[in-house]
Amino acid sequence: MRIALLCPYSLSRPGGVQGQVTGLAGALAGVGHSVTVLAPCDDAGDVDGIVPGGPVHLVRLGGSVGLPANGSVAPVSLGPVASTRAVRAVRHGGFDVLHLHEPLVPGPALACLLACDLPKVGTFHRAGSSVAYRIFGLLARRAAGRLAVRCAVSEQALSTAQQALEGTYQVIGNGIDLERFAAADPWPTAGPTVLFVGRHEQRKGLAVLLDAVELLRAGTATTVGAAPDAGPTVWVAGSGPATSGLQRRHPPGDRLEWLGRVSDDELASRLAGAHVLCAPSLGGESFGVVLLEAMAARTAVVASDIPGYAAVVGDHAVLVPPGDAAALARALRDVTLDAVAGTGSCSPPALDAAADHAARWSMSRVAARYSEIYERVAPGRTRT
Repeated sequence: MRIALLCPYSLSRPGGVQGQVTGLAGALAGVGHSVTVLAPCDDAGDVDGIVPGGPVHLVRLGGSVGLPANGSVAPVSLGPVASTRAVRAVRHGGFDVLHLHEPLVPGPALACLLACDLPKVGTFHRAGSSVAYRIFGLLARRAAGRLAVRCAVSEQALSTAQQALEGTYQVIGNGIDLERFAAADPWPTAGPTVLFVGRHEQRKGLAVLLDAVELLRAGTATTVGAAPDAGPTVWVAGSGPATSGLQRRHPPGDRLEWLGRVSDDELASRLAGAHVLCAPSLGGESFGVVLLEAMAARTAVVASDIPGYAAVVGDHAVLVPPGDAAALARALRDVTLDAVAGTGSCSPPALDAAADHAARWSMSRVAARYSEIYERVAPGRTRT
């Protein structure tokens, strides 16, 4: 079957939707589908080889601009050139199915939703209120009606889409490349190590983590309940608008490493080497892919107790109130002590159980579920 996957966000920028589109493309190609990814790309050569798995064709739709959305900045293509290029590629590509991720994002995704007649599947990733959905109301609902099947990556994403657009949705969670994280060589550490991965913006809660580590190192008895010590080493991966301000408050040192943007291979190795993955987001998360990746790498997880995270991790993570640096400090203290001793949440049986839990979201399973949908909306097609 010939499948077009359209990502509205630039593949040159790290992001959850981008990772899901490229991961799904590789998994689909690996089981015999012919797959084309259409997406904005800001630089000429930086996405070569970005799609894992089998051979995937890439149609570059041009550069992107930053559009504020859901407490972050989405790199989208808004000009007519990108939309025209996408519609032309879909109309003349001989595809059986068009799979749109965030199908109502202005630009190529919305243009193809409205202008292309082949069967269309839409996946909604967003959780939380949407100004655009409220403004466009009836028009947005009519546009969504052009989808043959609507999917959502979580119950939170389903609730957001259903409240704004009505309709029926299938929940198909995001997927992870289990083997890449399970087989990664651990990055060397000299003691208990905490890893943060994400964009440096308020919503991701990095400032809360850094404040929690300061509490740990101060050993404030009323807030943490521990004697002063050096605390864990903290690796901070990623970048964003808050990076420079946070670095001024928390300069790099022996126990705080600002890594910047890291490669996929280094990320897997850092996840496998760290003792704890900390995800202190304040809200607005529909899913927790990096939490599952950490579990697959047999790394303990400490995260904010928000619906998108709690629904994914089950009983296999330590959850704390979002924005509470003292509670986060206590959780990090307890889990890093477990890591040193190999007990509690960091005992081999606990880490094995978490890895088994993460396996439920393997990208191969996600690809199989979408393949069933493609076959249903485009009956009688044969794979090429």
